[in-house]
Amino acid sequence: MNLYEQQKANRRRTWLVMSALVVLLVVAGAGLDVAYVSRGDTFVPVASLLALTGGSMSAAASYYAGARAVLASSHARPLADVAADADGDERLKLKQLENVVDEMAIASGLPRPDVYVVPDPDPNAFAAGRGPGHSSIAVTRGLLDVLTRDELQGVVAHEMSHIRNFDVRLMTVVAAMVGTVALLSDWARRMSWRGTPGRRGGSRRDAGDGLLLFVFFGIWLVTVIAAPLVSRALAMMVSRRREYLADATAAELTRNPLGLASALEKLDAAEAPTPTIHRGSAHLCIADPLGRQVNLREGFWADLFASHPPMRSRIEALRAMALLPKAPKPKAPEPRAESR
Repeated sequence: MNLYEQQKANRRRTWLVMSALVVLLVVAGAGLDVAYVSRGDTFVPVASLLALTGGSMSAAASYYAGARAVLASSHARPLADVAADADGDERLKLKQLENVVDEMAIASGLPRPDVYVVPDPDPNAFAAGRGPGHSSIAVTRGLLDVLTRDELQGVVAHEMSHIRNFDVRLMTVVAAMVGTVALLSDWARRMSWRGTPGRRGGSRRDAGDGLLLFVFFGIWLVTVIAAPLVSRALAMMVSRRREYLADATAAELTRNPLGLASALEKLDAAEAPTPTIHRGSAHLCIADPLGRQVNLREGFWADLFASHPPMRSRIEALRAMALLPKAPKPKAPEPRAESR
């Protein structure tokens, strides 16, 4: 599958995930409507409409204010402000970052995003915003300290790819909808513990309708309990797929896949997590800032719960683009001889 086929496939998956999240919202609301709002044979979709409205409002709020919230939570400062306080080598690094962002904006054909610096020694970077013309790129001080110019160019191109592919918009809206599903699910569970739907209006329903209602209520209750887990797994699946796509798009922009591959190797070697970037923003980063072990694995469970693909898989994919053989696996250290 080439780059453009992968882009189309990811768009299809995106629509499927968004549709699944909408269905979870409607199902959670419909159960409350059947159990506590509707009377007799009349279905009144009050809770369903409220669930959709709440999800839409949450998504809209995150769409317009999510980037500012992410930057504020990570203590990011505008590049110009950081440069004004810097001197010597630090100012040269910041100027290099500015030049690289300008180059990648031209290469991608996008407006130049705002650039921020996060005061954290761990190397990392992320993009946030609504899309081209309304997005920002943030890098940590640690990233500027450890990367060469080619490696920095690869990382900036990766983040620019998220903007170009509208990943920043998607992940912002998906994160908001996941939060809404979790809140609605918790509220629905609390409501369900107060009584079963069969206790209301039983005289107006025959035994067959009552049994059918109890079956529906059981299915709805299982769905509500599982909804937060399912919605988060769907969000992580989208995030994981789009990291591969952003790597491929970055290689297209820089014509140098090895620059990004070398940068990922250095990010993978960093031992400490990125404490200034919180869990809610972790899926936006080029490397998992929380250092979770699930991101090192592959397979069914990793695909469900990991926000990032394994670094080694991403590096091998980039090396393959440069027509290089797979890198040998690092050897285990030999046991030291005991001193006598």
